[in-house]
Amino acid sequence: MRKPLIAGNWKMNTTVDEAKILVEKMLSGLKESQGVEVLLCPPFISLQILADMLKGSGVALGAQNMHFEEKGAYTGEISPLMIKDICRYVILGHSERRHIFGESDETVNKKVLSALTHTICPILCVGETLEENEIGKTEDVIGRQVRSGLSGVDPQGQIVVAYEPVWAIGTGRAATVEQAESTIILIRDIISELWGSKNADEIRILYGGSVTTANIGELIERPDIDGALVGGASLKADDFRAIVRSTADIYAGL
Repeated sequence: MRKPLIAGNWKMNTTVDEAKILVEKMLSGLKESQGVEVLLCPPFISLQILADMLKGSGVALGAQNMHFEEKGAYTGEISPLMIKDICRYVILGHSERRHIFGESDETVNKKVLSALTHTICPILCVGETLEENEIGKTEDVIGRQVRSGLSGVDPQGQIVVAYEPVWAIGTGRAATVEQAESTIILIRDIISELWGSKNADEIRILYGGSVTTANIGELIERPDIDGALVGGASLKADDFRAIVRSTADIYAGL
């Protein structure tokens, strides 16, 4: 059984002081959830101080993005060398990076390869827009993003994939469980074509997009959904703890 992962993506929210307060509120409840890997991805400015707070807690820390180069004239960017000692994970290819900041499939792939080179586990995000979904292009878009994102990647490297339909991110309009599951099965089938069924069976694939305390249970009950990339609800200590607790309870009963 794949160990479920619940990751909180705080995006561009929280000052350092606010991040500290949020983690203090979360921490006791998160420590009590067995059998679930918990990950927090705050803004870059809070990574070091939260790394100190999370020592020994079992809660992992991740970055929200990174550049693929180790150093150089890239004003405002963060390199893998700057995060590798404090972050176990990094979110790459999030739809906001693709659609707002113009990141291409090739750029995302370079970042994935760089993260793996520096022993940081990438969370490769893929997802279609509402227009692509409505005209039946989901399979084509997801196929292109997965194949490009994993190009040149060693199947033995640690990687997580997150399916985040663009039309469900921050909108309150989550995909139905059936939509989420069918697309995640598609992703696993594509990985099986690339890497073989054994590797495909071992990789964790998350769902993201308006994940809440109300829908986490039915999502996690589906065998191919291995956790969630949580946005807005991860900024509310009680909600995020409840999402982690629900996941732990469901897996304990399997």
